[in-house]
Amino acid sequence: MKLPRFSRKTLCIPYAVFLVFFVVLPMLVIFFYAFTDENLHPSFGAFIKFFSDPTKLSTIVYSLVIALITTILCLLIAYPVAYILARSKMKKKFIILMLFVLPMWINFVLRVNAIRELFNLLASLKGMGWLASANYFKTVFGMVYDFLPFMILPLYTTMLKIDNSLYEASADLGASAATTFFRVTVPLSMPGIMSGVTMVFLPSMTNYVVSDMLGNAKVTIIGKFISDYFGNDWHMGSMIALVLLVVVFLSTWLSGGFKSEENVRGTSL
Repeated sequence: MKLPRFSRKTLCIPYAVFLVFFVVLPMLVIFFYAFTDENLHPSFGAFIKFFSDPTKLSTIVYSLVIALITTILCLLIAYPVAYILARSKMKKKFIILMLFVLPMWINFVLRVNAIRELFNLLASLKGMGWLASANYFKTVFGMVYDFLPFMILPLYTTMLKIDNSLYEASADLGASAATTFFRVTVPLSMPGIMSGVTMVFLPSMTNYVVSDMLGNAKVTIIGKFISDYFGNDWHMGSMIALVLLVVVFLSTWLSGGFKSEENVRGTSL
């Protein structure tokens, strides 16, 4: 039986319908509410109110700081893990990789609850009472625990593709292990670094579930603001969502451009 052949335009119709209903229309709704008032008249009131409120601006700064710290810690932990796994000659190294990915199979809320109970247990011990009020520490810890696999996987897959002959050539030319690492491994693994940074940094700014459950609802990030305002003020909620969208766009654009530049350098090597 001969299967019917469809043109490219025909095959694109389902994707176009999906984009219209689940991307374009929701974005139009967000734009509409962001630049209208309570009577749905055109207004920049939400825009002015947002950028004139120190609380909202400080929340963006807190969100950026928490996301930045989380990303740096994930990178510092994930890079040596990915490097060792990629360079290791162990036959069962995929099992070790699976141990890092395995927590992702468990429900997110259950994992956060388990960490919270662990902190409560530690806080009851002598000399560990400071954990009860270490809201920012617990929030960052929870973020790192939750997003660490998203940093390990792109780094591992990128390093796994690095040709071993490059390391051999570097050694033949008299380069030390440190020189080889910084001149060969780091530049060629930059696409994985940027992918991991993007996958960790952006969600860390909005994952208010971790900040609420581990930070005792005292650590407010921009994602929490959006959730609260959409409950009673769609105009301000939409404006905050647009601000976050701009931040996400700039971060993605900068990381994408940097990744492309590193790909060119890696190819030239």
